[in-house]
Amino acid sequence: MQRTVAVSMMAFVLSLAAVPALAQITQARVTGGQIAGSTEAGIGVFKGIPFAAPPLGALRWKAPQPVNGWSGVRQTTTFGAACLQSPTALRSQAPGILASEDCLTLDVWTPAKASNAKLPVIAWIYGGGFNGGMTSSPLYDGARFASQGVVFVSIAYRVGPLGFLATPDLSRESGHASGNYGLLDQIAGLQWIQKNIAAFGGDASKVTLLGHSAGSYAVSMLAGSPRAKGLFRAVIAQSGASFTPAQDAPWAGTNLQTLRMAESAGQAWLAGLGVHTLAEARALPGDVVEAAQRNAGAPHFWPPVDGTVIPGDQVQLWRQGRFHDTPILIGDVSDEAGGFGVRKTDAATFEKDVRDGYGKHAESILATYAHASDEQATRAATLLRSDTGFNWGQYTWARLASQHGKHKAYVYWFDRPSAANPNGSGHGQEVGYVFGNLGVGGRAAPTAEDRALSDQMQRYWVNFATQGDPNGAGLPTWPAFTTEQPQVMRFGANPGPAPMPGQERLKVLDAYYDWRRAGSR
Repeated sequence: MQRTVAVSMMAFVLSLAAVPALAQITQARVTGGQIAGSTEAGIGVFKGIPFAAPPLGALRWKAPQPVNGWSGVRQTTTFGAACLQSPTALRSQAPGILASEDCLTLDVWTPAKASNAKLPVIAWIYGGGFNGGMTSSPLYDGARFASQGVVFVSIAYRVGPLGFLATPDLSRESGHASGNYGLLDQIAGLQWIQKNIAAFGGDASKVTLLGHSAGSYAVSMLAGSPRAKGLFRAVIAQSGASFTPAQDAPWAGTNLQTLRMAESAGQAWLAGLGVHTLAEARALPGDVVEAAQRNAGAPHFWPPVDGTVIPGDQVQLWRQGRFHDTPILIGDVSDEAGGFGVRKTDAATFEKDVRDGYGKHAESILATYAHASDEQATRAATLLRSDTGFNWGQYTWARLASQHGKHKAYVYWFDRPSAANPNGSGHGQEVGYVFGNLGVGGRAAPTAEDRALSDQMQRYWVNFATQGDPNGAGLPTWPAFTTEQPQVMRFGANPGPAPMPGQERLKVLDAYYDWRRAGSR
């Protein structure tokens, strides 16, 4: 009898062993080899996974190369190094994280318990003005997204001169163009997702791009890039869209440059560092190259229109149907430029600045941006920077998508005024709400109202990543944007659907940018 019981118990134990354990994925085989991650609050977490070879030495200022493989099991439980950038910015955003040229890694948060879960995927592109940013900021922790049923991937990319230097020599060496290494890194990260995300329970056919600030600009560029074809099915872009014409000589209202302008500035900058060949430039220590972007007269390192990664003027691309036609969810905060600090001015100075920068359209702009008093002039200058840097681009993208695409555009407006900023919300104020990471990085402790707003926004974002539409049970209906009814979903003050704010100002800028696009004639 005892033997029978023992045999029965053994059979029961063996039957349990044959059933797959319902636990998070903590190991995976990816391009390069086997990796092991960790479990954090029921989420499988993998940090610092290499997706390309280190862009060192001869690989500096080249497209990302295939990842170097490894033997054994690589531990992926700590973040990789941030790409080289200002030490001050790095310390403020991700204390304890080192910076290096060897930085092409990504991080994965997954709620999946099996590789066949086929969950939707969000691929995150961080901001930082194309001169900074990192995946390791606590603000960008993907655990709360993962807890809502998506696989969240954060992609590192080169920034500053190491990511966006263009010169004639670099263009000749490549055989076509130079200057968009950071965007090519992002594309390589998305290609890695296509090949590997199934191992983490993700579905490669259900990838949504998500970017903020420079990351949002980048997402808009990838939405028009033939290099990114087939790598995503939907786009979320927060505070940034690249739809101005490119400048070939400095003019107001854009950061975008032609390849020729970027090459000329890059060549002069390298000469100022005392180097005259690519070999000499690649021999410079990386921190010397990074620091030199803050030298007097240094170029503004930003992705140029290179004819390859960015094939041309994006307004024209959309009008010609040469873009990735996907659902988009895009928007801005209500006081974008205010987030960079208020620059006080007066009426006379504002008028001079506008006339110097906006040519024959200066008078219509001055008539639209009220500036009679010094206080009004300061506010007008802030609004103009917000409109040219952020609001006009998103408004234009939404119009073009609704006119020339088959999918819907959803536009938001985040407006949460405070005692510190009664004019509204400054650049980046919505990011913590979207990620569900409130009160981190020295930010104020969240209220119950903050948490409710964050929960609502994240549900919209997850719904969109899941089905290409933010709407769902228990949420106020978010109407699609159309040219006939240019509506936004307001978050914060006066929540709910409303007309697009500032349309009168934005339409005045239409005429200005059309003039620039036509060669300022």
